Amino acid sequence: MLSANRQLNWTLLLALLLSIPFCGMVFAEDEPAQSADKSRFNLLNPTPSNLMREFNTDRPDITEGPFTVDAGHVQFEMDLFNYAKSRRDAEGTVTDTFSFMATNIRVGITNDVELGVVLQPSNAIRTRMINPPRTTWNAGPDVLELRAKFNLFGNDTYKEPGAIALALLPFIAIPTFRNGVGEENVEGGLAVPFAVKLTDKIDLGLMTEFDLKKNSAGSGYHVEYVNTGVMSYEWTDKLSTYGEVATRFGTQDPFGGIVLVGTGVLYKIKKDLQLDVGANFGLTRASDRINPFIGLSARF
Repeated sequence: MLSANRQLNWTLLLALLLSIPFCGMVFAEDEPAQSADKSRFNLLNPTPSNLMREFNTDRPDITEGPFTVDAGHVQFEMDLFNYAKSRRDAEGTVTDTFSFMATNIRVGITNDVELGVVLQPSNAIRTRMINPPRTTWNAGPDVLELRAKFNLFGNDTYKEPGAIALALLPFIAIPTFRNGVGEENVEGGLAVPFAVKLTDKIDLGLMTEFDLKKNSAGSGYHVEYVNTGVMSYEWTDKLSTYGEVATRFGTQDPFGGIVLVGTGVLYKIKKDLQLDVGANFGLTRASDRINPFIGLSARF
């Protein structure tokens, strides 16, 4: 009887030892999603698909997100169509702005750093004046914008309610053609996006931005201040909506600051492909009256 027990004990011990490698394989499969070290990934050593963050875009709201694109991957965020209708200015002039295929190309350099370029290849501006009555058109590319985003924290820990994320986003706008469409001077700024996960379904995004703008008359620059807040709700894994308030002060517009409210719908066609539609509405005399848009985003 004692011999049989010893034989059983040795059998159990052998089975336990043989099972350890398989247990290790199970834990190894689970570990990356929970606590993998992604600092080793970069542009030339891309993040594996199973370790990538959830698809998250900076559009369509004005508020930038604090999250970067995973290292070695590219994200395209495109305005298929964007239209803005201004209010009448001091001379009674109304401006209609049309934009097609403006694209923010974001490239993950490291796990917490991305570089980006905003291309605005096809734009048109219709200006309608009343004294004397006439209409003019200008068309062509707009400025080329170079951007970088540095996530300070929250890139891979923004999962449970109460989680927060913060980033710095410097940018510079470079004139392309003197066509009456875009700015004709180099301008730039710094945005500071922040996010809080309020619940499993609700997220709050806040952003402060400082823009260095060319003076409308004479030489020199001035600073304009942008503050935004957006709240989004995830109805399903594919469908979400948002509401936003955005302000811009320090402008040289005689009618004062800009205040907008906006709303939109985002639909994930598949894991890395998203369609959005929305509109912004101006609340002050200096704001555009209405600004509808439709866009598409994809990650590779």
